[in-house]
Order: sequence, then C-alpha cells, then structure tokens
Amino acid sequence: MSQEMIELLQGHHSDRMFSSEQVSDEILDAIISSAYRGPTSINGQHISVVVVRDVARKARIADIAGGQAWIAKAPVFITLVIDFQKTRIGVEWAGKQQIIHESVEGFAVGTLDAGIALANLMVAARAQGLGIVPIGGIRKDPQAMIDLLLLPPLTFPLVGLCIGHVEKSAPRKPRLPISTFRHDEVYHTEAIADAIHGYDQEMLAYWQSIGRSDGLPWSANTASFYERIYFPKTAKVARSQGFAFDE
Repeated sequence: MSQEMIELLQGHHSDRMFSSEQVSDEILDAIISSAYRGPTSINGQHISVVVVRDVARKARIADIAGGQAWIAKAPVFITLVIDFQKTRIGVEWAGKQQIIHESVEGFAVGTLDAGIALANLMVAARAQGLGIVPIGGIRKDPQAMIDLLLLPPLTFPLVGLCIGHVEKSAPRKPRLPISTFRHDEVYHTEAIADAIHGYDQEMLAYWQSIGRSDGLPWSANTASFYERIYFPKTAKVARSQGFAFDE
C-alpha cells in the first residue's frame, strides 16, 4: 500500500459543507464500481445501492434522517441496502429455499458487507478529492426510506452516504487512544477507563477549539445515545420486510 493511500485512510473526516458543483458521471461510476467490486461473504453479493441525485428526493431523505440539511445539499446520496431479494431469486433458480434472512447471522453478514461497500465508497470518493459523510440516520424511519426508494421485501436500507465537492473542509476529530482499539493476543481491559477519562478532556478541548460550546465529552455523548434504543424502528421494519432474528 502506498504512503499516499495510508495518509488518505488515516486522514478520514466527515465533510458536511458541500458546494453546488455536480459530481460527474465518470467519477461517480468509478466510485460505485469500487464498492461493486468489494468482497461479500460466500460471494453472495447481497448488497445493492440506490443512487439519488433528484433534489426533491434528497430533501425528503434529509427529513427522514432527522433534518440533516447536508443530505439535501450534497449532489449525490447513496443508500446501501441489504438485499436478500436478489439472492432469493438465485437460490430459487437453483431449486432451493432461502432461509438465511430468518437469522441474526443473515442480518449480521448483510450489515458487515454493507460496511465493506461503504468503506470502499468513502475511500474511492476521497481519492477523487470529494468529501463524504456517512448517514446512519436513515434508520430513524426505515419504512419511509423503503417507500421512497420502492425497496422490495427482503431488503433493508442500512446506511447512506453523502458525496460531493467540498465548500469548506471539516477538521479531523481526535480519537480514543489506539490502545483502546488494538489488543495484542487477548483483550486488555485494565487501561480503558483511564484512556476514556483522558479522551473526554481532549474532546472538550477540541470542541472549544472549533467554537462548539455545545460539544460534550465522548462518554456523555455516547451515553446520550446508548442509554436507549435510539432508532427503535429498525427491528420492527426489518421484520416486516421478511427478516427474523430468532436463529
């Protein structure tokens, strides 16, 4: 891997301020092809993407995701979809009945491979000099996304991605110490609490440096989400689409 690629990956940040310049078809095709060629478990290829450039449709997605204005402003919004409808057709063509979507494993493998596709999209877009921001907020109302994108049964809109030319680049956030991420041989718990305490202070300094008086320490911000099921419609809508979580 070249040093340039290492620096691209290590320099990740989410940009939310997009210019009005459009993304060319040639560049967009190259970005999408980078995700299309990514690996999937057992070569199942159970991921699809829906590319949205229509202004009204992007505005609707911005509302669905809780009023995220940058979705409407970005020239391209891509929804990554777990797609066991596509595989069902193939399985039935082979004379069998698909049941993988009736298991936690099915949803897990779909989520994993959507994550790989998302990573490829982000890296390819940034390699083209574009800005990106991933959007989990579409799971705030997944049924609305299903209706808007005309998604069939056995599919689920998992995550989205804004892509566009950047008007003003965002700073890169600090991270927890790498010792909380990398564990050699076995998992190590002993230093995590102290690392989190130090990181909380670092995050407060970061928010202050960019003029965000409302910025919270990492632990408090995470608690504001993880003390509840913050997208409670996910399981209900997934079940209505034909997914199950009993096996």
